[in-house]
Amino acid sequence: MRYFIIYKPYGMICQFSKEGDKATLADLAFDFPKDVYPLGRLDTDSEGLLILTNDKKLNHKLLNPNFAHERTYYVQVDGQIHKEAIKQLEEGVVIRVNKKDYFTSPAKAQIIDEPTLPPRNPPVRYRATIPTSWISLTLTEGKNRQVRHMTAAVKFPTLRLVRYAIEGIELEEMQSEDILELSGTELYTKLGMKVRE
Repeated sequence: MRYFIIYKPYGMICQFSKEGDKATLADLAFDFPKDVYPLGRLDTDSEGLLILTNDKKLNHKLLNPNFAHERTYYVQVDGQIHKEAIKQLEEGVVIRVNKKDYFTSPAKAQIIDEPTLPPRNPPVRYRATIPTSWISLTLTEGKNRQVRHMTAAVKFPTLRLVRYAIEGIELEEMQSEDILELSGTELYTKLGMKVRE
């Protein structure tokens, strides 16, 4: 089994097969084994941590909602977010999922200083008259575009979204498009799972 973590850049699709002129995982400067695939997805306009593997059991354990693994995102939002909005994010908000109202599970949220991250290309639009702020948001579920829907629900739209961690696996000093191979023991341990036999 092979295990990789990558820093997916903004604008890249989470697949190896080509789709028009969009950048894909195949464009990364690395010769991945043919049977490796991403666990879960990050939207094209999101960045950050992505796990690639050919371990089908890990795929089931990591993506099955019954296991509720924590995923931490650094989110730049439009406006100066306040404690009341943070409290709402923590307690859960109503978002639309498959054309139905869905109440999000309790989350961990906090206002943070701007994190040290690689620059985004293209950069987030700058407007001198409207401030932005950063939050850390930790979820145990992963509905489609959930973070964006959640910040919009509390009236602070997402400008930049970076998945920083999945359980104990963190980007740390990784830069955009960096690739790191981990041993199965290291990856399972950082995910808080029993090491695969």
